[in-house]
Amino acid sequence: MRSAAPIPAYISLGANVGDRAGNIKDALDLLQDRTGLKVAQVSALYENPSVGGPADAPSFLNAAARIETTLEAHDLLHWMLTIEQSLGRTRRVKWEPRPIDLDLLLYGDAIITSEELTIPHPLMHERAFVLKPLAEIAPDVIHPTLQMTIQGLLDSLCAAADVAEVNRDAPVRSV
Repeated sequence: MRSAAPIPAYISLGANVGDRAGNIKDALDLLQDRTGLKVAQVSALYENPSVGGPADAPSFLNAAARIETTLEAHDLLHWMLTIEQSLGRTRRVKWEPRPIDLDLLLYGDAIITSEELTIPHPLMHERAFVLKPLAEIAPDVIHPTLQMTIQGLLDSLCAAADVAEVNRDAPVRSV
């Protein structure tokens, strides 16, 4: 664990199996069970078609969260994987339907490339379902390699219209 001041980090949350909204809420609750981690802000839920998986895969609910953490990036990733597993996610086939999907998008302004972790998330700038909820809570945050704001990245995507907000006034969790 880091001993310095907390780092702001951003996580994408998604679910397309079971109680999708409940699974996202449970993941947010479990994130906070770890010492050195606080969920500071959560976007509304957004619904979008499944991307990359089977054609008949159920649609996703997605959200984004800003956390403050003293955990190292790899320790945070491992905690997120533990949460996914505890909520029933098994990794058999890439992009298969899943009860929860947690992706570490940004970790402060760090650029990390390792065998198990790439920060910033390598596909986030191509995914409206990631950028739209993230822009809701962090529009002015700068992508550390592309040097564009999150809102600027979202604006540059044509597919933004494919992501529909579920309920702006009722986020998964009040923070």
